[in-house]
Amino acid sequence: MAEKRKITLKDIARELKLSPSTVSRALNGYASLSEETIRQVKEYAEKHSYVPNALAVNFRKNRTSIIGLIVPEIVHHFFSTTISGALETAKKHGYHVLVAQSGDILSGEVFACRTMLGLGVDGLLISISNETVEGDHIQDFLEEGKPVVQFDKITDQLVTPKVVVDDFNGAYEAVNHLISEGYRKIAHLSGRMEVKNAHERFLGYKKAVEDHGLDFREDWVKNCSAISEQEGYDFTKQLMESANPPDAIFCITDLVALGAMNYLKSARYEVPGQVGLMGFSNWMLSEYTSPNLSSVDQHGFEMGQKATELLIELIKNHDLGDNETVVMKTDLMIRQSSLGK
Repeated sequence: MAEKRKITLKDIARELKLSPSTVSRALNGYASLSEETIRQVKEYAEKHSYVPNALAVNFRKNRTSIIGLIVPEIVHHFFSTTISGALETAKKHGYHVLVAQSGDILSGEVFACRTMLGLGVDGLLISISNETVEGDHIQDFLEEGKPVVQFDKITDQLVTPKVVVDDFNGAYEAVNHLISEGYRKIAHLSGRMEVKNAHERFLGYKKAVEDHGLDFREDWVKNCSAISEQEGYDFTKQLMESANPPDAIFCITDLVALGAMNYLKSARYEVPGQVGLMGFSNWMLSEYTSPNLSSVDQHGFEMGQKATELLIELIKNHDLGDNETVVMKTDLMIRQSSLGK
């Protein structure tokens, strides 16, 4: 059976012998039309299940009611929660969200940005890739008069509102906890220092170590470029096979910490005890590892909500915003992996 064709505004106009513009005004209840014309048009539209083409209407108004959202990876606990927060908030305000992932590489991010700009999104939410520094492809949105809000992974090269967690304090408290549990030789599996959240976590780690009069050793800091489980495994192996191995490891993410844990277990280290372990981001998997993983909760859902609220406010006010940075607090999630020696 052939699918029934949807009735269009032009169909209504032809059947009622009115102009399309008159039908459009009648459907919107313009007072300049007679009550009889408005009634006639609305009754016909309802009888034939007319559905207005929202996309066409929005394009005529120079808006689409669509927000672009780009993250490094969709299948990732933290980013999936930020996406959920963004979707819920956008829906409340009558917006749709077009989601893309960069794969954490610059070329993927550029492609996603150009696609979204071409589709006419009203604004952009973005957590930048590990390779992004300048962000000219993001600046293109601002030059088109479309606001951008950065969140989590950001660059200061762009003048946009930003929503981040207190990465410095989150890292400081995580390392402080390890020290309070008796660990003294604490290594850090970090990210690329060009990425601001990685740099802030490194600085928090370093400050906690120095505040307690412990040795800060550059050879105990390993920079993960892909922020992967495999890097966690490989760098932990390097550290533990060195002449002066650490007795605790603070990792930039839970995924890296999972790789570290896999190596430590394969090499028969006791975790905790011989080696304490701390992640960052509080993935759902953290509760189900053995031992379960201590971490730092970034509150991804709330971050997605806040970033979306900011962007929609800018869109409605026809404003590009400024360099305002909203800093959200973190929470330390103490589980088994970081308990005392």
